[in-house]
Amino acid sequence: MAQIQVSIIMGSQSDLPIMDEAATVLKELGVDYELTIVSAHRTPLRLVEFAKTAKARGIKVIIAGAGGAAHLPGMIASITELPVIGVPVKSSNSIDGWDSVLSILQMPAGVPVATVALNGAKNAGILAAQIIGTSDANVSDKIAGYKTALAAKVDESVVALKGKYPNTFDL
Repeated sequence: MAQIQVSIIMGSQSDLPIMDEAATVLKELGVDYELTIVSAHRTPLRLVEFAKTAKARGIKVIIAGAGGAAHLPGMIASITELPVIGVPVKSSNSIDGWDSVLSILQMPAGVPVATVALNGAKNAGILAAQIIGTSDANVSDKIAGYKTALAAKVDESVVALKGKYPNTFDL
């Protein structure tokens, strides 16, 4: 069985449609992950146990998504020495998502949380894979291929644009 290296956690089941994007990209990049719900406010003891045991379970990066007050990423980061990537989630009780963004972004000195865009779980998955890729050549190669494919899509778009707009800039 492969070693799970990334843990994706979220404050509630309602965050799953967003956080599933991290799972999808990690799977595409060949990084094994686990996924669960850990509420900072409703299950604080579960949060502490999760954070205290993550490293011993082989986890190398934690992706934590949360909406509203968004305490989950910061609380996890305060307990573990593992890197934590926070995903602010626009939730039903959110102030347009800004409360989540600022809660995750504005961490005190000594408790960093890498923060991606609002609902940016896909980028969180890519960043987690890049962190894993610093010590895993296979994952690093898959990330390189992923980025090459992104560039190829842009090149294809430029070719299509030139068909309609002949004065399109191209290298």
